[in-house]
Amino acid sequence: MSSIEFGALLFAVCLVLIALRMPVGVAMFVVGGYGFIELAGLNAFLNLLNTGPFGRVSSYTLSVLPLFLLMGQFATQAGLSRSLFEAARTWVGHRRGGLAISTICGCAAFGAICGSSIATGATMASVALPEMKRNGYSGALATGTLAAGGTLGILIPPSVILVIYAIITEQSVGKLFLAALIPGIIAAVGYSLAIGIYVRLWPEAGPVTPAASVAERIRSLGAVWPVVAIFLLVIGGIYLGVFTPTEGAAIGAAATGLVALASGRLSWSSFTTCLLETGQATAMIFLILISAEVYNGFLALSQIPVALADGLAASGLAPMTILVGILIVYLLLGCVMDSLAMILLTVPVFFPLVTGLDFGMTEEEIAIWFGILALIVVEVGLITPPIGLNVYVINSLADNVPLGDSFRGIVPFLLSDFVRVALILALPATCLWLPGLV
Repeated sequence: MSSIEFGALLFAVCLVLIALRMPVGVAMFVVGGYGFIELAGLNAFLNLLNTGPFGRVSSYTLSVLPLFLLMGQFATQAGLSRSLFEAARTWVGHRRGGLAISTICGCAAFGAICGSSIATGATMASVALPEMKRNGYSGALATGTLAAGGTLGILIPPSVILVIYAIITEQSVGKLFLAALIPGIIAAVGYSLAIGIYVRLWPEAGPVTPAASVAERIRSLGAVWPVVAIFLLVIGGIYLGVFTPTEGAAIGAAATGLVALASGRLSWSSFTTCLLETGQATAMIFLILISAEVYNGFLALSQIPVALADGLAASGLAPMTILVGILIVYLLLGCVMDSLAMILLTVPVFFPLVTGLDFGMTEEEIAIWFGILALIVVEVGLITPPIGLNVYVINSLADNVPLGDSFRGIVPFLLSDFVRVALILALPATCLWLPGLV
């Protein structure tokens, strides 16, 4: 068996182990370590362990991760998800399907200070699900909206997955954050349009609710100004070069912590809980990064990335055809795998291939464009049957809603996502215009 065949076999084994719910870090370390030893020997593997893990996790850029995670913990503790939903409800809740649209708006705004898909969906579910149920919304529309809205958490900056992608590909975190803004807005608008069409075809799914008074609408805005201020401070400061992404994350975490403290919801007990949960999530991500370092060393020895690039280059296929094929692979993997695992497993294979294709752009532009496309398709995978992770999480939080109804409710949002991917493929400027201004 050649090294390429051996590498392909172990790549498939790793995918199967992750699909069977073995912890991602463990699966990558075991498979990568075994493959490395077989191809290079035990001494070479021990030398890798001596330097590789430290080199991977000692990067200053990685300090942004726990800060953004802590920012999300403080935002949840401060009850900002409820304030965001209530503000959206008072402005658009009285329209048909308005509560569902309010949920999308709330998810988009909460994603701007959270950075996690599942955390965004689950947090907003605790606020929006009871309200939609009380007003007679169908289980399909309610859970489908929350599952789709949750995916905005990993697209709208700050995004943990984008930070990981930036580190792996050695790109600017700030430019990737800017590149994700317009696609994130397109996603929120597309989801809202999908809801509007859905409730016109099936009016009973999203009944009209009583309109809020002008006074209530004005009061609701007063509760959400901290979110707007923090988002503008962090993203605006990074964009204007006032501070680095890491400094921006620190300022955002501190500001969100002060908002939580001022709200009266941040006790010493909840503060320590925020720190512990941030520490646990950070440790999990760092373990996966260390395992990815071992796994990527094995991939380099197997020559799979080089063989794949050479094979596709010799195939005569158009660059766009190759890119679409890669995105389809991401979509299929997203049905059974965690988004972070997908990025860490596949970017070392696909990134050199994509940046070597001729799209009439610079290598940096291709890297940014591909990063946003990959992130979007990974996000779509989180709500794609048969194993859309977000759908399962939201359905588990909804009483008496059959899983089949939740998957039927996700269909309009999937159609919106396919249109969005096609638009960004056809118009790379949707990702590249804002970074080009820096």
